[in-house]
Amino acid sequence: MVTTTPTLLSSPPTTISLQKPPQTPVGPSHPSSSAFRVAAASRRTHSLEPIVIINCSSIFQKKEAMAMAALLGGGLSIGLVGPASAAVDFPLLASSLLLNEPSNALSLPTWAIHVSSVVEWITAMVLVWQYGEKSGNESWKGLSWGMVPLLGGAFCACTWHFFYNSEALEVLVALQAALTVIGNATMCFAAFRIYKSSGGSSKNL
Repeated sequence: MVTTTPTLLSSPPTTISLQKPPQTPVGPSHPSSSAFRVAAASRRTHSLEPIVIINCSSIFQKKEAMAMAALLGGGLSIGLVGPASAAVDFPLLASSLLLNEPSNALSLPTWAIHVSSVVEWITAMVLVWQYGEKSGNESWKGLSWGMVPLLGGAFCACTWHFFYNSEALEVLVALQAALTVIGNATMCFAAFRIYKSSGGSSKNL
């Protein structure tokens, strides 16, 4: 009788290596992954800082613009309302700030137009005079002199309005009308002198 012995399947022997795995050298030419992560995080941090600053500055600029617009709108609304309506709606404000002005008192925008017109007229007189000096044509200085009566008429009007169009100063109204007629005549004569001095041609002005 033949006896057979069973064969056992054996796995290949396992070997344990005590050698350390190769490591990538860390240096300026081969940075590690942790160095990459730190550098990327620092770049993100530095790149976000100016964005936050710009957003904050834009927010402050918007708030300042809104505040300025509110102030300008409030000033214009108060000026356009006029002293008469302010005296009716806000008697305490009218008595403290507007000093109980009469109903025919000029509003702030109207006064701004009067004053700016006088300043512009004086500036024009000075510029015409300087042009006459630099161009050598003395007849331009005559135009500046011809504008003086109209400036006097403007002062008459502002003075009359300053005293609330008082009936005692109605003579200023007549004086303003007279100075306006005289000023128109003097400016017309000065313009004719400029035309004659240029040889009757506008190209030589």
